[in-house]
Amino acid sequence: MNITDIFNRYYFDNPGLLSTVTIHSECVARKALGCLRSKGLEADQEFVWEAAMLHDIGVVKCDAPGILCFGSLPYICHGVEGRKILEAEGLPRHALVCERHTGSGLTVDDIISQQLPLPKRDMTPVSIEEKAICYADKFFSKSGNLTKEKDLEKVMRQMESFGVDSLRRFIELHEMFGT
Repeated sequence: MNITDIFNRYYFDNPGLLSTVTIHSECVARKALGCLRSKGLEADQEFVWEAAMLHDIGVVKCDAPGILCFGSLPYICHGVEGRKILEAEGLPRHALVCERHTGSGLTVDDIISQQLPLPKRDMTPVSIEEKAICYADKFFSKSGNLTKEKDLEKVMRQMESFGVDSLRRFIELHEMFGT
């Protein structure tokens, strides 16, 4: 699998978004791998790198002009759209990371109670690799200083803004991967 080839197929006409997604994804990949190593957790490190690099590929289909996304779908759809893209690329395991990394994962109850325009299915991370990427992703933004890691308190406030269940799931991830 060649990540550059995949990126070029989807971002060929948007080099600014490609740059943003690449920088963000590299930061997420390094943090996810660092968390796994520091905790001595066994994981498929090659897969973590690849999946972290591709976890936000679906943003290309979404409308978020502030980060150079000029698609038609709400941003919340980027995980589901990423899953579709990577399944079409023959990467079903990577595709699940796309769908399961949003927030601290999304439950059917979250989707229904928040009236999110998403399929009504569980989208919470399952494997250790999915969980590490989901956790690491919360520490890096796709706007502003892309390489500056957010502090834990800021991430927790952001998770809490999506509800107590989202915060609880994040705390569970932090207990697994945090330092």
